[in-house]
Amino acid sequence: MKLLVFGATGKTGRALLEQGLAQGHAVTAFVRNPAALEAQAGLTIISGDVTDAAAVSRAVAGQEAVLSALGPRGGNYGVLPGGVQIIIAAMKQAGVKRLIHVSSYGVGDSLAQMGWVSRKIVVPFFLRKALDEKEIEEGIIRASDLDWIIVRPGGLEDGARTGVYRCITDPLTKVGQPRIARADVADFILKNLVDEHFLHQAVGLNY
Repeated sequence: MKLLVFGATGKTGRALLEQGLAQGHAVTAFVRNPAALEAQAGLTIISGDVTDAAAVSRAVAGQEAVLSALGPRGGNYGVLPGGVQIIIAAMKQAGVKRLIHVSSYGVGDSLAQMGWVSRKIVVPFFLRKALDEKEIEEGIIRASDLDWIIVRPGGLEDGARTGVYRCITDPLTKVGQPRIARADVADFILKNLVDEHFLHQAVGLNY
């Protein structure tokens, strides 16, 4: 497939590029700094900012799926929700339907699934601003008419892809302090490029 990746220079984004190319997909990376990625077969690198509607529209045109691994910009909160709106508008204009967006455990109803330490200490004192931003992004995506899947990984780790992890959609399922490797987040995303099992759902990923 023709895949467009936002947030391609982050660790999850790089895992998406690596696995997507290995699987034979034609992958386009939309990045602010093209020098951060090495040229390789099957990879197209487009320079631009997610807040630039014209640049995003050019990148989205001709794609079959959009994968968003966008993360907070060094504490500069408030930018990415607008970027998500721009991505969705560009997808509608181009007729691209499939959007898979990386959010996080702790957003929305998933906060109640987490253990006491995560709920009372980690989230409110260390992650609140980032997760508030992701909650806005999730709301924008849910309000769209795209074929979306929201991915809520646990605490992200480096590590090899295992392909073995829990995909949790029941908000009553307790997860304690969830964790998962970025490589397995990429694995889940690429396995769901066309599958409809998790369509219009937020899926928690955890070992």
